[in-house]
Amino acid sequence: MLNNNNTVVIATFALYFVAMFIIGFVAWRRSSDFSDYVLGGRSLGPFATAISTGASEMSGWLMVAMPGAAYLSGMSSFWIAAGLLTGSLLNWLIVAQRLRVYSFVANNSLTIPEFLAERFQQNTKGLRLVASLFIIVFYLFYTSSGLVAGGKLLNTVFGMNYELAVVLGMLAIVSYTFFGGYLAVSWTDVLQGIMMLFALVAVPVAAVTELGGVEASAASVRDASPYLLQWFSDASSGERLTWIAVVSSLAWGLGYFGQPHALARFAGINDHRNIPFARRVAVSWTAIGLVCALSIGVLGHGFFPAGIDDHERIFMFMVDMLFNPIIASVLLTAILAAVMSTADSQLLICSSTIADDIYKSVFRKHATQKELVLVGRLAVLGVSAVALMLALAPDSDVLALVSYAWAGFGACFGPTLILSLYWKRMNQWGALSGIVVGGFSVIVWSWLSGGIFDLYEIAPGFVFSLISIVLVSLLTEAPLASVSYQFDEMQHELQEKQKEALA
Repeated sequence: MLNNNNTVVIATFALYFVAMFIIGFVAWRRSSDFSDYVLGGRSLGPFATAISTGASEMSGWLMVAMPGAAYLSGMSSFWIAAGLLTGSLLNWLIVAQRLRVYSFVANNSLTIPEFLAERFQQNTKGLRLVASLFIIVFYLFYTSSGLVAGGKLLNTVFGMNYELAVVLGMLAIVSYTFFGGYLAVSWTDVLQGIMMLFALVAVPVAAVTELGGVEASAASVRDASPYLLQWFSDASSGERLTWIAVVSSLAWGLGYFGQPHALARFAGINDHRNIPFARRVAVSWTAIGLVCALSIGVLGHGFFPAGIDDHERIFMFMVDMLFNPIIASVLLTAILAAVMSTADSQLLICSSTIADDIYKSVFRKHATQKELVLVGRLAVLGVSAVALMLALAPDSDVLALVSYAWAGFGACFGPTLILSLYWKRMNQWGALSGIVVGGFSVIVWSWLSGGIFDLYEIAPGFVFSLISIVLVSLLTEAPLASVSYQFDEMQHELQEKQKEALA
């Protein structure tokens, strides 16, 4: 339990929750059909798209797991940040604009499985169902990581029972996601993203000031351990990083290409011509956040040189030590905002996948819009309940849960989505094999250890998926001429719109 005034923190948390509920209510009034619930009618502006994308991609991971990793391993954690920043930039450059145009042309596809089905058109029911199942499975782990982070926050701040803290966090997230859908999630993510950035910048600035400047801060960190400021040595063990460790860290960037909650932001922007501006804002937000998160973890040794029981709580402990109760309550609320910003997006994607890609596609082809919204809202409750059960173990590790889900999405959908946007010869069998091979490669690789199997599972999963798509597509029948023609038209339309934007 932290030392700050609980009354002030409770009041700040309560005010924040009220704001989220109001946003959810307004979004509920604006959502008239399933398209509004899932993608907000593709009406989100570039700034909101950029900030909500960054917030939903990073979440509590950026404020809990990343500072924790840096506190544990020192500057060697930089390689994870470098991989993530590169992946974020490439995702905006390679995927964003094409997905916005193609998903709309492809019968206004609302989800990634639906886009793949519309992209290939022939024998795609199995593809859509398999893609949906992998999304649900990996999101259960991802969403549970957010609940774990929220539980650790409330437990640390108030000394609250961990299980109760997780349940309360889940109820808060579910409330506005259940009613407001995409607009509620995106609007709240904008507020949450701004709060996250403020907190991430404020803590290292205050820490350096408290320690007496940059040189004094570096000296205090070196005094704690000579390995903390070395980029190629793990401070937790003092050993040099192997090539496997460096490649594994950089490979985190591959995960961006397959994250459905981030890809939904690309599809939901109001105009593809706003993508370049959104890209600049989003990548800048990510860069600042990653640098500050690393700094918080490393600088933490200047205040806690003897170590702490749970390294993933370092951000919370530093906030408590450096700021008065009022400022601290705002910064701690930013951690809660970070947790909620991704968990709500994940719940919404699961909801839309279950309603559109399973319920409508498999069971009720002619389901009404109101019916789909109802099924989507019930799916939010069901997925939340399962994720809650995964999160209730008090020794759950946020980084471990995120890394597994991140790898799963990156390997399943990254190669599949990129090639579907760029390669006309790709067919439905290649897409199906890419998803299955990528997903099972991650699952199997994560069970193995020693030697090459210590490589982060996203790297082999991504490569195996890519190879599988190419081989299976070439060894099976080419797409129908009509599908290839439609894809040509989609490419031509994008090129023409890009020329118009440049003119």
